[in-house]
Amino acid sequence: MLGFIARRFLTAVVSVLLASVVVFSSLLAVPGDPAEAILGLNASPQALTALRHQLGLDRPAAARYLSWLGGIAHGDFGESLNYQRPVGRLIGGRLAVSIPLTLASALLACLIALPLGVLAALRRETLVDPLITAASQLGAAVPSFWLGLMLILFFAVRLHWLPAGGFAGWSVDPVRSLEQLALPVLALGLGQAAIITRMTRAAMIEVLDQDYVRTARAKGLAPRRVVGVHALRNAMVTIVTIFGLSLTNVFIGSIIIEQVFALPGMGRLVLTAIGARDFPLLQGEILVYATTIVGLSFLVDVAYGLLDPRIRYT
Repeated sequence: MLGFIARRFLTAVVSVLLASVVVFSSLLAVPGDPAEAILGLNASPQALTALRHQLGLDRPAAARYLSWLGGIAHGDFGESLNYQRPVGRLIGGRLAVSIPLTLASALLACLIALPLGVLAALRRETLVDPLITAASQLGAAVPSFWLGLMLILFFAVRLHWLPAGGFAGWSVDPVRSLEQLALPVLALGLGQAAIITRMTRAAMIEVLDQDYVRTARAKGLAPRRVVGVHALRNAMVTIVTIFGLSLTNVFIGSIIIEQVFALPGMGRLVLTAIGARDFPLLQGEILVYATTIVGLSFLVDVAYGLLDPRIRYT
């Protein structure tokens, strides 16, 4: 198992390094002079020269990349042109919003989807299955930002149960902060729950038709043991795959949801960096997104090895 984890970890490290090359090359791909693209054509020569020096454009590309990568290894992502603050500090503050939002949304999706998917697979011959399937199809078709707006209108505007947006901050008012994350978590989690429900149902149906499940039933094992130990455990490989993809989708999809609910997370910071042409900040954020996605893929691979020992030898 340790060898399997080591191989997957090495693959993840190589993927992050390749991602860093792509992210850094994005600045080189800007047509013309990146300093002019940031400051505009009417910028003074002195300002252009100062920005070129700040961005390291007066140095060879390979030297700039190695310097940038070395700084990241020590937690230094550079300085934001728009905020005039360290990029790492800006990203760290925004992750304090985006990470709880992502994890809570994914947890909500699993708590809803796994029981419904298993129930739909077990009740294929009844009205339960088509009802759950129809609800999951509807949930998958509804855009998360539209669902977020509807949740605001119902729970915030009409019922006054929850705040419509904003974020007080964990250190200022943690209870208020949790209330402000409730609707965004619902908007993201319900959409992903619909997708995971359909995949769980399909995986369970495939497993329930296997010979070893029929044998377990023929031996007289309790239905809960047949489903929980023999069927669900073997279906978890497929479910974990979908969950990993869902977690990635939630993390990226939070870009739009954070705009809808005015949350100061990574998503709003990305859009601000794009609008301000803040390349150092944008590069740092994209690298964080890429590293997070690679890290989630690594965790999914490790889960594969734990669930199915045969995968450890591939």
